[in-house]
Amino acid sequence: MDLRYPRPQMVRGNYKLLDDGEWTLNGEAICVPYPPEASDSKYKGEIKNPLCYETRFSIPKEYFGNRILLHFGAVDQVAEIYVNDVFIGKHEQGYLSFTCDITDVVDESNAESNTLKVIATDTLDRKYPRGKQSKKSSGMWYTKVSGIWQSVWLESVPENFVEALHITSDKKGVTIVADASEEYSIENIRVEIYPATDFSSMLMTQCGWYTNGDLFGVPSASLVNENIEPIMDVSEPSNTIDIDIENPVLWSVENPYIYPVRIYAGDDVVDSYFALREIAVDDSAEGKRLKLNGQNIFLNGVLDQGYFTDGIFLPKEPEEYIRDVLRMKELGFNFLRKHIKLEPQCFYTVCDLVGMFVMQDMINNGDYKFIKDTVLPTIGFTKRDDTKHFDKDVERKDIFIDSMLGIIDEVYNHPSLVAYTIFNEGWGQFESDSMYALCKHMDANRLIDSTSGWFWQNDSDFDSLHIYFRNEKLEPRKERLMLLSECGGYQYGIEGHKFQLKRHYGYGRVSTSKEDLTMRIRQMYEEMVFPAIKKGLCGVVFTQLSDVEEEINGLYTYDREICKVIPEEMRKLSKELQEMVDSLC
Repeated sequence: MDLRYPRPQMVRGNYKLLDDGEWTLNGEAICVPYPPEASDSKYKGEIKNPLCYETRFSIPKEYFGNRILLHFGAVDQVAEIYVNDVFIGKHEQGYLSFTCDITDVVDESNAESNTLKVIATDTLDRKYPRGKQSKKSSGMWYTKVSGIWQSVWLESVPENFVEALHITSDKKGVTIVADASEEYSIENIRVEIYPATDFSSMLMTQCGWYTNGDLFGVPSASLVNENIEPIMDVSEPSNTIDIDIENPVLWSVENPYIYPVRIYAGDDVVDSYFALREIAVDDSAEGKRLKLNGQNIFLNGVLDQGYFTDGIFLPKEPEEYIRDVLRMKELGFNFLRKHIKLEPQCFYTVCDLVGMFVMQDMINNGDYKFIKDTVLPTIGFTKRDDTKHFDKDVERKDIFIDSMLGIIDEVYNHPSLVAYTIFNEGWGQFESDSMYALCKHMDANRLIDSTSGWFWQNDSDFDSLHIYFRNEKLEPRKERLMLLSECGGYQYGIEGHKFQLKRHYGYGRVSTSKEDLTMRIRQMYEEMVFPAIKKGLCGVVFTQLSDVEEEINGLYTYDREICKVIPEEMRKLSKELQEMVDSLC
């Protein structure tokens, strides 16, 4: 699997990455796509607005005669795009991907020497989603990320091409919708479904988790193995096809079974994949239960901020996403809450192929008030009517909604995704019941945590709690699943692996050793988690996967070099938890 390919759920053969070219930012050399604040960008200039990126690129001769698309993974916050000095378009969302059609501004005579200019402006304007970014890193606020921070790439497509795929599945089959570009329509599609390979072992080998030889040859962006006959070949005279799978093999974190597919739509050919699985809420005598494929599951998870020492928003190499997922699986976890950040697509594909549940947070915008949004709720003031007491800035609300809908579009097809968080700890919260209805309308197959932590309103699939500094007796209600969506966060710093030598941040008492930290985590599970499982607690999110800058409350150090807990003891804890869940009716 070629993790550098930016869109692994919609693969075509004719693409070219522009990340390796010679880029300049305000006249100084920079390695794209790393943001200029990251050491991996090797940028030596001053970071100031406007951020003017420039590069030259060539276009393969075979692209001409087709449409030529220029894709951007993400540019923070506002981007204006020029190709050959012609204004192509403007984009305002720092985390969402976007595409420009550059067919009419390039031709074969200048195929070898095209110019691309991206003028980005990033003031951390609070009307835009910004996540944990801050102008000054401190505590739970981290280094800001400016300008281009995901892949830039070219793609050649037919005149009438598939612009987006919408894949919905259950335990028996799959529905695939192929949407065309605005000027055209797709009148029929044909789908070939291929048998799965052991993609989990492939990725483990690829990232060096263990060495077992090169079993899979040269990495490919597509999961389709053309040397194997498809198991099904189905056609439909429309842009939508419903397929029942014979002898279906279901997806789970223990057996992440993926079906590769090849989709033919007119002259366009696109490779993708899907999985068969069903997330559902079931009522029992004692309360609601969360089920995967009809079996009780417990989401035993960690908070995943998605920050890295040298690339900030990006790891040095995409294989680090595989290692992060495997690190958590090795500790017995099956669930990542992707916290207030949208990742490049390859992260979600890794979770699909390796087997890891994901909850995707929306990205907050608006003002955050520490006393009002964190301190007072932490000590019990958790009531607030979010239809009245919120920032009524209409533009900010519209931008948040656009971001939310865009995030759903980008992650919808991934089988590892089981839930969304809309608002976190009151930050930017408004009309959460309406946002729940909109989110559910867009994706009825996932669970939704409308208000993570506190300031609960009426509509949510979870009673969602954040509990730090203490262990509490949890009393799940029968009306909803209970999710302990943040907890733990115990401080334990490792000398030689701290981002800051003097300033440290975390929750609760400081641990002094791996044994001490592991013991505290066990104590939390025994006192707060285990007793609530029989009553309806469906998941827990421990803070957090790794240290992040000043925060030293990770299970790993920020550089990922040291695991700060005892793996075999964590796995033992997870086994006890699973046995308890298996015993439920």
